[in-house]
Amino acid sequence: MAATARKMPVTMLAPRVGSGQLRRDQDLTSAELKQLLHLAGQVKKSPQRYRTALSGKYLTLLFEKPSLRTRLTFELACKQLGADCVASVGPIAGREPVKVVARNLARWTQAIVARTFLQQTVDELAEYGGVPVVNALSDLYHPCQAFADVLTLTEKFGDPKGRKLVFVGDGNNVAHSLMLNCARLGIDCTVATPRGYEPNADIVAQAREYAHETGARIEHSYDAMDAVRGADAVYTDVWASMGQEKEAAERQRAFAPFQVNEALMARASREALFMHCLPAKRGQETVDAVMESAGSAIYDQAENRLHAQKALLLMLLAR
Repeated sequence: MAATARKMPVTMLAPRVGSGQLRRDQDLTSAELKQLLHLAGQVKKSPQRYRTALSGKYLTLLFEKPSLRTRLTFELACKQLGADCVASVGPIAGREPVKVVARNLARWTQAIVARTFLQQTVDELAEYGGVPVVNALSDLYHPCQAFADVLTLTEKFGDPKGRKLVFVGDGNNVAHSLMLNCARLGIDCTVATPRGYEPNADIVAQAREYAHETGARIEHSYDAMDAVRGADAVYTDVWASMGQEKEAAERQRAFAPFQVNEALMARASREALFMHCLPAKRGQETVDAVMESAGSAIYDQAENRLHAQKALLLMLLAR
């Protein structure tokens, strides 16, 4: 009789996240970030191997902001790993304090995924919940997006160390997470913004500390055309995020010279990728011709949200 294949223990399927949390990008060490990217590649290649890894686990998904990619990819990640989830849409701290919400959710589910307006909300959920909390977007960070982005760069370029990514637009949460993760992987990252829309100075300083270890260059520019010269990837995002609608007209005037169009992409490397976290406002931060070009990686990024988040959940919850 043929020997029966042994099922690999869940504990051997994923390394652990030492902090037990993902409130912000810095909660992963550089080594853990590389482990996550490797695991995401394995999950993408052999999804069936992990289909029961989180069996019996339940997650809470909290969304203060509308979501397509984040919500659906986390729901699918849960189900494809054998877990399940419940979702709540609306203010997290409406009728009662965040700490009360966190303590209740921790009695019912094994992790909390939160898409919030404020980083403080994510931090309070982690402080009082006593279960892993995943930042699915806040005003300061968007780590899950950046994990998918650097996974995409790795797929396109192999080892991305020494490559150059330029983020053009607002110095926002996506820009922050890209700087932090690019720096730890040795990817040069320049953020080009209008004056008055620079990235958070403390986060830039943290990214430069990481870059000192890897040899990456973290830079800021007020000139988009100059910044993208020779870039391997050009990334942009909406000019006015949710909650900034009243600033939309002012921002359109300020950001007009920072549109990622054919002329700007022509300054980048001939094989440069175009990247966007989506949703996009075509005709504002970018144009249809760029989004639909052969170099556009926007749907690869969107797909990789699923694989990167599955890897993250495995590292936080598989025991």
